[in-house]
Amino acid sequence: MSHPDTAPAFRIIERNARFVVIDKAPGISMHKDDQAAGLAMLLARELGQAVWPVHRLDRITSGLVVFALSADSAAELSAAFATQQVSKLYLALSDHKPRKKQGRIEGGMVRSRRGSWKLTRTDENRARTEFYSASIQPGLRAFLCRPYTGKTHQIRVALKSIGAPIIGDPIYHEKTDAARPDRGYLHAWQLSFSLAGTPCAFRADPDRGELFRLPEMTALLAGDWRDPFALRWHGAAG
Repeated sequence: MSHPDTAPAFRIIERNARFVVIDKAPGISMHKDDQAAGLAMLLARELGQAVWPVHRLDRITSGLVVFALSADSAAELSAAFATQQVSKLYLALSDHKPRKKQGRIEGGMVRSRRGSWKLTRTDENRARTEFYSASIQPGLRAFLCRPYTGKTHQIRVALKSIGAPIIGDPIYHEKTDAARPDRGYLHAWQLSFSLAGTPCAFRADPDRGELFRLPEMTALLAGDWRDPFALRWHGAAG
């Protein structure tokens, strides 16, 4: 089993004059922490130029991250993310049976204990996520999540709220005596947006983590979920 910490921190998916898109490894922080250089620093070093992060992923989350290559591009991209003009899809795995297999999870997000967040019935810091799920093995379910807001821990809290915490999540999945998972199983899979009138779309299939590499997972992404944006999503309103 290869540990996530031994894998490269990222691979470049797209680089042009305005931005770069990378596939982030799990276990890497966006910014410098007490233990290692952060993702932004590593990318700037690799490219030999300054980069501007325009959104973020949690440390446990792998997948697509966009960095602007100028202040002007950073302002335009940051505005697109802030005003929910970017379509995002995430993949997650849980070893719990959810209380519902698809639908909408919506509520306020408030801080809880020990760095966690919780979902409330209020409108404060409101978050909305829609999802589909599919059983890929006994005791293992895949989730396709589309967040319409960009709140801290949004998908992690949403899945916890329906009884399906993400495998390997150190905050929201209860600890067990079983062997420690090789990663947190949340991946930023696809994103699309327009920049200066040009449509942009990116996809990075998850390739880190034994469970993401299961043949059943590969078959799901090539089968029922091969065209995920064509599924019935209800959108941000309603």
